[in-house]
Amino acid sequence: MKKTVRSPGSATIINAIATGFGSAFGIGLDIICDAKSTSESITCSNDVGADDKLMKLCVEKVFNHYDINDSDFGIDLKTKSSLPMASGLSSSSASSNAIVKAVSSIVSEEFNLKSLNDMEIINMAIDASLDAGVTITGSFDDATASYFGGVVVTDNRKREFILKEKMEEHPILVYMPNFYSKSGDSNPDRMKLLSSLVETAFEFAKQKNYFKALNLNGLIYSATLGFDSKIAVDALEAGALASGLSGTGSSFVAIVSDDSIDEVKETWSKYEGRVLETCVDNRGCQLL
Repeated sequence: MKKTVRSPGSATIINAIATGFGSAFGIGLDIICDAKSTSESITCSNDVGADDKLMKLCVEKVFNHYDINDSDFGIDLKTKSSLPMASGLSSSSASSNAIVKAVSSIVSEEFNLKSLNDMEIINMAIDASLDAGVTITGSFDDATASYFGGVVVTDNRKREFILKEKMEEHPILVYMPNFYSKSGDSNPDRMKLLSSLVETAFEFAKQKNYFKALNLNGLIYSATLGFDSKIAVDALEAGALASGLSGTGSSFVAIVSDDSIDEVKETWSKYEGRVLETCVDNRGCQLL
């Protein structure tokens, strides 16, 4: 049996590390997971040369839930990505969502067992990411923005929604510098130093003033993590509706209009790295 799942990444509105409260929205860059059943064992591969620890943990979580032994039944996984790894665009959340959804769909059909619901898939994917050490908070905001698409405002500690809705479909630009920054390697204590300012940004998000929230959050975390906030300010000066650091970096995102997209791209082209063009994603994680 074969299943293919597409799962989008997400961009940060509020990084949850400082306060435990976060906000994110789905973007059009994604991970495609091809899964097929085999007679035994778990085999994993990806097109970006990433460690397969998270991939295997996701499969093991599903197998444990259904009491499946990999000596009696197996899964072969392959993922391909248009989503840059270790860049603050929720590649780990997108990957774990896609894998858990694909594998659980195969197992439930193969053995005529009850399918996992959406929140069971998300929580299993988050648990795998925590066990793999690729997230600090569990990234409930990133995981749910990836899974459902649209925009979410969340309590990451309780894994609860404050807001969840479709987002206006703007073009999105992503500036990718020539280096990476893994979320699991970040220093949460340093980020919590400015938690009172992040709380102010979060109030904007709760009021659905997502652009102000993204701008302020980006400035705060850029200062804390040592990224150049001028990148975001340049985008705003060129006409972006909002711009800021995504996750713990290294990418910056800009929400733009059709009228400003070329100016922002030109502004960012002076920095070393590359600029990716995508869009808001309101579809979320889907079986193809």
